[in-house]
Amino acid sequence: MGLKGVTLKGASSKLLSDAALEFLASLQRQFKELRRECLKARGSRPEAFNFLPASPAQTGDWKIAPVPPQLLDRRVEITGPAEAKMVINALNSRAKVFMADFEDSLTPTWGNIVSGQEALYEAVRRTLTFSSETGKQYTLNERLATLFVRPRGWHLEEAHLLVDEHPMSASLFDFGLFFFHNAKEQLLRGEGPFFYLPKIESHLEARLWNDVFIFAQNALGIPRGTIKATVLIETLPAAFEMEEILFELKEHSAGLNCGRWDYIFSFIKSRPRVLLPDRASLGMDKGFLRAYVQRLIQICHRRGAHAMGGMAAFIPIKDDAAANEAALEKVRTDKQREVLDGHDGTWVAHPGLISVAQNVFDAHMKGPNQLGVLRNDVKTTVDDLLTVPAGERTDAGLRHNIRVGTRYLEAWLRGQGCVPLYNLMEDAATAEISRAQVWQAVHLDGLSAQALTQVMEEELAPFAHGRMKEAMALFRQLSTAPAFAPFLTVPAYEQLLNEGQ
Repeated sequence: MGLKGVTLKGASSKLLSDAALEFLASLQRQFKELRRECLKARGSRPEAFNFLPASPAQTGDWKIAPVPPQLLDRRVEITGPAEAKMVINALNSRAKVFMADFEDSLTPTWGNIVSGQEALYEAVRRTLTFSSETGKQYTLNERLATLFVRPRGWHLEEAHLLVDEHPMSASLFDFGLFFFHNAKEQLLRGEGPFFYLPKIESHLEARLWNDVFIFAQNALGIPRGTIKATVLIETLPAAFEMEEILFELKEHSAGLNCGRWDYIFSFIKSRPRVLLPDRASLGMDKGFLRAYVQRLIQICHRRGAHAMGGMAAFIPIKDDAAANEAALEKVRTDKQREVLDGHDGTWVAHPGLISVAQNVFDAHMKGPNQLGVLRNDVKTTVDDLLTVPAGERTDAGLRHNIRVGTRYLEAWLRGQGCVPLYNLMEDAATAEISRAQVWQAVHLDGLSAQALTQVMEEELAPFAHGRMKEAMALFRQLSTAPAFAPFLTVPAYEQLLNEGQ
C-alpha cells in the first residue's frame, strides 16, 4: 500500500483497497480538526445544566426530511455485534430493523472490526454464510430486516490506520468503510445507507456528522439526503439539546432513540457526586429517566421524526419456566409503557423477545408509527431532567455491580463485547453503570480500597479463569482512581493494543 500519509498497521483485507483507504484518509483530513474541537468542548461544559437559548431549532414548524418507505414502520428493532452469525440471525429475524454494532457490543480488536465490515459487505450482496464449529450452516433468507450500522463514538480512535502519522477517528473509519463499499449497492437493491449515531453530547457533534454525510455523498456521487441516521440520546448533555440535534441532521434524520443504559451511565458521569440507587431499581417510569423519555417523544413528533424506545436486555430463561414468564411479563409491561407513551418502536437484544415486543406494539399501535401523538401535555423542566428517583443502595447491588463489571471486562479483553450474564445481555454500557456505581461507593459511600479488593476476591473467585486477573486489576484501577475515567473502553483498548490486537 503506497498512499502518501496513510499507514496500515493491521492485517489487510479485500475491503482496504487503495481507493477505500484514499476515501478514508479524505474523511480524516477533512474533519479531524472539527472532531478535535467537539471533543475539547466536552471538557469545558459548564457544571450547571440548562436548555440552550432560543434558536431557529426551537421555533417555526420545520420538519425533518421524509424518510424512505422502509423506515416508516420500525416497531421492533434487534441489535447486536457486527459478527457473521449474529448478522445472519438478526437479518433473518422477524424484526423490522437490525442494527449491526461496531460500538458497545463489539470489542474493537482489528480482527473483529475488519471481519465485521466483511460480513456486512457480503450481507448487503446476499452472499454471507457462516459455518459453526459443529458444522451447522447459516444462510440469509429472501426477506430480511432493514440494516442499520452503528459506528464507534467520536471519542474513540482506530489505531491500526494512521493518517498523516495520527490514528484515524474510529467513527469515520467505521462509517467510511461501510459507506464506500455498500451505499451504491444498497441503493441499487432498493435499500439505503442507514446509521445509528452513538454517544453524541451536543448539537455541534450532530452538525459534524451532517457535514460528514454531505462530504461522503458528494465524494461518491450519491444524492444529498440519501443517508438517514437515528441519533441515540444516551448522554445527559444531549437530552438538553434534542431539538437542536434533530435540526442539525434534519435532511439526514431518521429520528432519536432512548439509549437507556448509556443514559444512566452518562447521568452518573456528568454528576459524579450525585448518588443513584441500585441499577435494578432504576425504571424508565421514574425521575430523570421518565422526564427524558417524555421530552424525546414530544420533540420528535413535533418535528416529524420517529421516537424509538429503549433496549429490553432480557435473555429467555430456558430451565425455569416460572422465572422466564415473570421476566417476560416485565418486558411486556415496559413495552406497553413505551407504546402508550407514544414511542414508534423499540429495541430487543434477543430474537426470543421480538414476538413479545411486537405483540404489545401491534395491540396498541394500529398504524406504522405514532407520529400523530404530539404529546402537547408534556412540560419538561431542568429539574425534571435531573431528578433522582427514590431507591436504596445495597450491599447486594454493590456485589452485583462488581460481578457484572469485572466479568464483562474479562470477556471484553478476550474479544467478546456482548456477554450474557444473569439472564441479561450485558454490553459496554451496562458495564459502565456497574463500574460507575462502584466508583461512587468508593468515593462517596465510604467503601475503602481494601474492602473493595476483599469483596472482589469473594465475588469473583468462582470465575478465576481466562483473563480475570487482568480484568480485576483494570476494574479496581478504574474504581479507585481519584478522577472518574470517562470511558472504561479507552484504557481497555490501550491494553489490547499493547498486546498487538
